[in-house]
Amino acid sequence: RLASKWKEKEGASCHEGHTQRTRNPVPLYRRRTEIQWKGSARPGSDRLRATPTAPGPVATDPRNHLREPVRSFIAFLELIRFSHTLFALPFAVLAACMAFRLNLSESPPIPLRVTDPVGILLCMVLARSAAMGFNRWADRDTDAANPRTAGRHIPDGRVSVKSALIFIVICSVGFIAATLLFLPNLIPLAASVPVLLFLFAYSYTKRWTVAAHFWLGAALMLAPMAAWIVVRPILWPIPWPPVLLGFAVLFWSAGFDLIYACQDAEFDAEKKLFSIPGRYGIPTAFRISAGCHAVSVLLFAAVGLVYEPFGMIFYTGTGLVAVILFAEHFFAAPRRDKPLDLDRINIAFFQMNIAVSLGLFMLGGADLIF
Repeated sequence: RLASKWKEKEGASCHEGHTQRTRNPVPLYRRRTEIQWKGSARPGSDRLRATPTAPGPVATDPRNHLREPVRSFIAFLELIRFSHTLFALPFAVLAACMAFRLNLSESPPIPLRVTDPVGILLCMVLARSAAMGFNRWADRDTDAANPRTAGRHIPDGRVSVKSALIFIVICSVGFIAATLLFLPNLIPLAASVPVLLFLFAYSYTKRWTVAAHFWLGAALMLAPMAAWIVVRPILWPIPWPPVLLGFAVLFWSAGFDLIYACQDAEFDAEKKLFSIPGRYGIPTAFRISAGCHAVSVLLFAAVGLVYEPFGMIFYTGTGLVAVILFAEHFFAAPRRDKPLDLDRINIAFFQMNIAVSLGLFMLGGADLIF
């Protein structure tokens, strides 16, 4: 009886172990790390025996320590849409080149300091990053309620509110500090804080005025005007080339912001936000946008009239801008046989307007050289 019970018990334990191994199979890579194979001690023996060893510490990839900061950095770049810096930056660089060309015509010529282009680039990136980060922080509740923007970094939790505020403070302080590169020109330093406040105020304009689209245009307008003042700090008589270029950027950017805002027309109307598509409808927004773009083309052409170094190359660029803007409206505008398409709006908003800024910058720069 004892022998039979022992066999029954041994069979049950073997069956239980087999069932457990079947239900929870050990992965092959884990078995290979937990078992160390050694050759037989006898010379010439080809047998192998398995010697279980205690599991050691899990090996960590040293690259993991670098991945987390890189991911955080990429998350902040996505938060502020860093690629959208290409909207205003080419116009700032073009204005700086225009001012430098006039400095060379002075007697004696005024040389370009190395710190000026470096400071312009730093100020552009830092000011826009601070303003965009503030916009995402101020609109976090609205973005969370909007199905289109609920996946943005702050509502989604990928970037915390505290981290966003720290990022805004760092970029703001960096922007003010970067204006010290322009000394002894005190105008950029004196205007740094008012410029930041003006940029931050845009985030609240949609709550009380339909002119929010034009406030955004005015924010981008500051880029070419500020770059001109950095290189050529002469405020009187009025330097009309950067003024006209700035107003051209204002109407151009207000026009494409009107198109972009059509994506949230229903949401803005429901939440009683002050946007032209939400208040007056999408067709009206496209008509106002077309008028803004027509005015911007005329202002771009006027820059060539008041700035003597520009010639046919710049006017050719202005004509190409008019063609691109016309194609943008033809491509994105809703019609009876073609309803509003968000994909077409995104293409018209980014790709076509990047072509406007980069194209006019390259042709304007070529005109200054040749």
